[in-house]
Amino acid sequence: MSDIRPFRLDIPQAQLDDLHARIDLTRWPDQLPGVGWDYGIPLDYVRELTHYWRHDYDWRAHEARLNELGQFTTEIDGQRIHFLHVRSADPDALPLVLLHGWPGSVVEFLPVVEALSARHHLVIPAIPGYGFSGPTGETGWDVPRVARAFAELMRRLGYSRYGAQGGDWGSAISRELGISDPTHVVGVHVNMLGTVPVDGVELTDEEKRRLAHGERYQRELSGYMKQQSTRPQTLAYGLHDSPVGQLAWIVEKFKDWTDSADAPEDAVDRDLMLTNVMIYWLTGTAGSSARLYRESGRTWRERSRLEVPLGVAVFPHDLMLPVRRLAERDNNVVHWSEFDRGGHFAAMEEPDLLAADVLEFFGSL
Repeated sequence: MSDIRPFRLDIPQAQLDDLHARIDLTRWPDQLPGVGWDYGIPLDYVRELTHYWRHDYDWRAHEARLNELGQFTTEIDGQRIHFLHVRSADPDALPLVLLHGWPGSVVEFLPVVEALSARHHLVIPAIPGYGFSGPTGETGWDVPRVARAFAELMRRLGYSRYGAQGGDWGSAISRELGISDPTHVVGVHVNMLGTVPVDGVELTDEEKRRLAHGERYQRELSGYMKQQSTRPQTLAYGLHDSPVGQLAWIVEKFKDWTDSADAPEDAVDRDLMLTNVMIYWLTGTAGSSARLYRESGRTWRERSRLEVPLGVAVFPHDLMLPVRRLAERDNNVVHWSEFDRGGHFAAMEEPDLLAADVLEFFGSL
């Protein structure tokens, strides 16, 4: 524990004043009439959201909320790791490491902290290169290396037996923890899981429908991934310099990837979404967070079999809908839940559903 240092957020007012000045000087683009969200995040929506961000959003309130939970940093493998650590009132509670993805942050899990900490100690780290775990200072921070760092983090905290939960990159890192640290990981729970067809396996119509669900993502919604996995540095200049650019790049995903009708706020709390954007802006990690796509593209280990118990929560508006029969080829699936609402950011969209499913899965272990 001697390597663990308390961390307190206290963003200098000058940094917030700089943000407001940059917002005030935004150079707005044009937009075609009547295209809505079809060409990207709409101008009128971004203008309205930016006005709210500039004049009504209160960073200090959310900064105080994070400070109340208990934040810490440590250095692992030459990289600063920032994490929230919330202890359960039960000293014998099973620890869980909760892992976010892109464009998320530790903020994603704030809506489920109370429910999960009733029965579990919670460790909520920022991925190296993200938030206050960033930026990274060298190449090589791919999914396996991140998983090794988090396994070391749990060891430093004195947790010899723990569970892992995540979505997006957090799903991949959680699986990797179960693969690389099976003597300590008792189970893995994910709310996103990719499955692919296998030669010689005849698919039912429903299974074909589920796999086809991801075709729109590949066709229309995956441009960000191509850019971040090939030229993250070029992208960083615009996002690092323009708060509205950073806002639009992230918030678009909260519309496209959620169970929302007209705007992201149909699915997630507006202030929580803006706090998530603030984490990227205040830490200047637009570029370093994108680098995870570049690094992991060369070392992807999705097909390695996971032998520790896996629980899967399927939300119908996520980017992809897994097929259980295919998932079972690569995982020891012991728990599978299907929900009728919710999307990619499950902890923010449907915290009650996700928390109950996580508690049920790890309770069964």
